[in-house]
Amino acid sequence: MSDPKELSITRFIDAPPEKVWDVMSNRIEEWWCPKPWRAEFANLQRRPGGVSNCTMYGPDGEVHPHDGMVLAWDEGKRFAFTDAIVGDLEPAGPFMIGIWSIEPEGGGTRYTAKARHWTEEDSKRHADMGFEPGWGACADQLKELCEGG
Repeated sequence: MSDPKELSITRFIDAPPEKVWDVMSNRIEEWWCPKPWRAEFANLQRRPGGVSNCTMYGPDGEVHPHDGMVLAWDEGKRFAFTDAIVGDLEPAGPFMIGIWSIEPEGGGTRYTAKARHWTEEDSKRHADMGFEPGWGACADQLKELCEGG
């Protein structure tokens, strides 16, 4: 039984987990949002409690800042962010907790991205905003970077 407050995307990536993790964590701006949008991380403290400041830029001049906190950074396995806490432990939002993880599968890697919401209404709103095509495009971009060399 699935949780109505959680949305998820998964992909099999034909590359070893070490390579997928390297691309996920060290080339994050290259896959983080669907093209032609682009992401810039002004700050990403890779530790629980670390600050995350990302701004997404659209092709028509759109600017969407996404500040939050790193909840988990398990090297080689997963990271998680939330928009519920920003800056120096200031409450915000909240809208969701995002969890991006990998695990070995056969000769490659299973990538999974989850968005956990506080309410079913927020989950539905995120789905209606285009969660599946948006996060799916990001997963496809990550897959292409990992498999492409």
